[in-house]
Amino acid sequence: MKVRYDPDTDTLSVVFKDSPIVESDEATRGLIVDLDADGSVGSLELLDASERVEQPLSVELVAS
Repeated sequence: MKVRYDPDTDTLSVVFKDSPIVESDEATRGLIVDLDADGSVGSLELLDASERVEQPLSVELVAS
């Protein structure tokens, strides 16, 4: 899994797997779900991330 923040576009992306994206759907305003050929979620994109996330450049991994 990869987490990327692009300050130029203010987009936060969470990539679950590196597979070609065949469809994208805006699940709710500013949240894009990218699907692969199997219909599985390949990544999520959050638009205007700095307005929605406290620290878009900081990631905390929490094991349960």
